[in-house]
Amino acid sequence: MSESTGRRVLLKLSGESFADPAVGYGIDPLTVHRVAEEIASAHEGDIQIAVVVGGGNIFRGVSQAAKGMDPATADYMGMLATVINALALRDALEKQDVVTRVQSAITMQELAEPYIRLRAVRHLEKGRVVIFAAGTGSPFFTTDTTAALRAIEMNADVILKASKVDGIYDSDPTTNEGAVRHSELSYMEFIARELRVMDTTAVTMCKEHDVPIVVFDMNTPGNILKAVRGDQIGTVIH
Repeated sequence: MSESTGRRVLLKLSGESFADPAVGYGIDPLTVHRVAEEIASAHEGDIQIAVVVGGGNIFRGVSQAAKGMDPATADYMGMLATVINALALRDALEKQDVVTRVQSAITMQELAEPYIRLRAVRHLEKGRVVIFAAGTGSPFFTTDTTAALRAIEMNADVILKASKVDGIYDSDPTTNEGAVRHSELSYMEFIARELRVMDTTAVTMCKEHDVPIVVFDMNTPGNILKAVRGDQIGTVIH
């Protein structure tokens, strides 16, 4: 397999990216197929793609059972949910003829490779998509923080944060029709305004290592492809 030396991106997909739109949780095969199709289309170019997945679509479906639980135990349940999503995405990508590897921060050798940084980098260099599952492997860290950590470790050029909104606004666009979308923000502006599109720990890490973040709407068909290719879209935090 020839080695790819082009742009390297870290795509952050929330668990809701996989959900059945009718109920808001579970895994919808059509939605996963669309996401995989766009990743596959972008992958045809000279772009290395790593993915971090959330688990909210599965964990929120059982969240009533988690109420009153030990917080660490609940977090581990959430990590396991991300593994389910990672396997679903890998299956969809492989059906698009994209060679894909899942690496898990929690060892489960029958399902995924253990997370090994240099092995992940090598997969990317060989043109494989790498999906990082099970968060950081430790409780009390979000998958946003995982995305920042893996992007830094992979020396990614950018984090692409797929969300439900088409960028970051000066006020809530759902309640204020006059809300203005920012085309770009500094790290410090984002942190000072306590914006909640991405967690502050993740943004602080990106600031320290100079990794830009692009926040964009993944529900619009074609946007994942545009973001991965580097088209101007959403809001850039840098």
